Amino acid sequence: AIGALHFQTLSQPAKCTCQHSHAVRKSTTAPQMRLPTLRVGAIKPPPRSCDTFVFVGNGGEAGAPACTLFAKNSDRPSEEEHIVEFMPAATHPEGSKVQCTYIVIPEVRKTAAVILSRPRWLWGCEMGANEFGVVGGNEAVGSALASELGTEPRLLGMDLLRLALERGRSAREAVDVCCSLLETHGQGGGCEEYDKSWTYENGFLFADAHEAYVLETAGVRHWAIERVPPGKFRNISNGLSIRTEYMSLSKDIKRICHTNGWWDGTSPFDWKSVVGFNGRFS
Repeated sequence: AIGALHFQTLSQPAKCTCQHSHAVRKSTTAPQMRLPTLRVGAIKPPPRSCDTFVFVGNGGEAGAPACTLFAKNSDRPSEEEHIVEFMPAATHPEGSKVQCTYIVIPEVRKTAAVILSRPRWLWGCEMGANEFGVVGGNEAVGSALASELGTEPRLLGMDLLRLALERGRSAREAVDVCCSLLETHGQGGGCEEYDKSWTYENGFLFADAHEAYVLETAGVRHWAIERVPPGKFRNISNGLSIRTEYMSLSKDIKRICHTNGWWDGTSPFDWKSVVGFNGRFS
């Protein structure tokens, strides 16, 4: 059902807003403009959180939806404009590169058509969908390995999300793309247009009509994956949430946690408890 919804949307003609060249694919952005900030005296702001939810359909449970449902909200800075845009499928010359928010990486031969919702000033996206019915959302999280990020610019979590949607034909492919890029290029860099000191690790939720995956990261290149099967639901917010039910883990993460004294090496490896100190860093 989500595939049908987004196929219908993507079938509409739209003008491409990106520029392609043989050397580097760049995105166009509007001129930078700082909007006024609303200051509301002593009024305490309500609780805020970024949230992504999925129910995977076709589970056969009585009363449960037959289709896959996906939803996301964003708590990015209130003065930051979000652009919703369509990027058509494209074939790129051999050896092409793509300019992400901060770094340039090799481009793949073909990229899928996507609809993205992204902060105006950066290349990646907070949420999006592709022509194959894959949808995804991104969250800021924190872990005991956050100090690895430093100030070096790498791929933002929002860059990873867009790249996964452009390159993945299923939710599983999108997760694999995201993990591979994370291991190759790492994550990091300023996550706010006017405050480059704000940086964070990332959580993702990818879904298609048949299954969904939670992907959570720690430090520059570490990750954990949990599968959400048909008939089940899952949500993620601004914190690590995978426990012992992970499907796979990045290489060496158990060794690192054992060496640092965070895990005894014998009890079940609880990702949130060990890497996030039971939520302290989330």
